[in-house]
Amino acid sequence: MSPESSHILFRHLLVFLAAIFMAGPAAAQSASGSTQNEANIRFASLRADEVNVRAGPGVRYHVKWVFVRKHLPVMITAEFESWRKIRDSEGAEGWVHRGMLSGRRSVVIAGEVTTLRRTPSETAPAVARLAPGIVAELDSCDAQWCRATAHSYSGWLPRKALWGLKDGETVE
Repeated sequence: MSPESSHILFRHLLVFLAAIFMAGPAAAQSASGSTQNEANIRFASLRADEVNVRAGPGVRYHVKWVFVRKHLPVMITAEFESWRKIRDSEGAEGWVHRGMLSGRRSVVIAGEVTTLRRTPSETAPAVARLAPGIVAELDSCDAQWCRATAHSYSGWLPRKALWGLKDGETVE
């Protein structure tokens, strides 16, 4: 190999490495086993009152923000070793350690004020009125209604008013 062709090959290698470095954690995760597909997407809730959300999967990545709301539902969109990429109901994304997540399901009231009802019917008596952003612990869900508890009030919520469930998912 001539010195000139070695130099060209070296430059191409540098450009390639720079592209990977500039792409940041996303490229590294893809290359090293991060899983991200529709089948792996699922919901969980935050286990603690304070959860650091990082820019990448590891403590070497800076903390983007801190969740301060235990039981808040989050969507898990990817995995890398013991780290989970999550998205909240407002679309914010980041990485948290799996130890900060719980399998206990919860939902958040989305959109507008929603009535918690005594039975799963639009005509059932109201138990409470829940404002957008209220977190409710999920007991069960069918195609149209979810049994949930919010601030010590238990009852039924229309599924269409909630964030924290996959389309068509039932919870028992």
